[in-house]
Amino acid sequence: MRKLVYLILTSLAVALVGCVTINVYFPEAAAQKAADQFIGNVLDGAAQPATPAPQPAPAKRGSGRQPSAMLLDLLIPAAYAADTPNILIQTGTSEAIRGRMRERFQGALGALLDSGAVGFTSDGMVVMRDATKVPLSQRSQASATVADENRDRAALYREIANANNHPEWESQIRAAFAKGWIEKAHAGWYYQDAGGAWQRK
Repeated sequence: MRKLVYLILTSLAVALVGCVTINVYFPEAAAQKAADQFIGNVLDGAAQPATPAPQPAPAKRGSGRQPSAMLLDLLIPAAYAADTPNILIQTGTSEAIRGRMRERFQGALGALLDSGAVGFTSDGMVVMRDATKVPLSQRSQASATVADENRDRAALYREIANANNHPEWESQIRAAFAKGWIEKAHAGWYYQDAGGAWQRK
C-alpha cells in the first residue's frame, strides 16, 4: 500500500512538473528606462548610464514559507522566479554603437535633423524627410549618414535582445527605443506619429 501511495505521489509530481509553463514576459518599464538612458547619452552627452539597481537577495528556502511555496521552489527554477529583470544594454558592441551615434548626432546627423531634412520614424529609425533641405552636392553624403545610422540602430536593437538571451524581444526593444527617440527629440526636429504623419517638436 505504501509503495502504491509513493508511486501515485511521484507520478503526480512528474505530471505537475510537465504541466508547468514558464512565461518570461518582456519587462517593458525596464526596457523603456534603459532605452531612455542610452538615448539621453547619445543626444545630450549625459553621463554613462547608471548601473542597474541591485535586486534584493532571495529569501532562503523554507524560512517561514508555506509548504506549497516550497513545493513550487522545487518545481520552478529560481531563475524564473526572480523579480522583474533589468535590461542589459551595456556590452562592447552597444558601447561602440553608442560612440558612433554620438559622433553622428554631434555632426552630420544632428545638422540634418536641425534642418528638417531628416526625421525619426515611428519604428525607431531615421529617414530622409525632405531632401530639398540638403544641397544637391551633399545629398549622397546625407543618404550615407542616414544609412549608417539605421544600420547601427538595427544592430543595437538586435544586440540588446541577444545580450538579454531573448532574441524574440528585438521588436519590443525597437518599440521602446522608437518611443524614446521621439520623446527626447530636440525642439524643431521632426518625427512620424503612429499614423505616419510628420510632426514637429
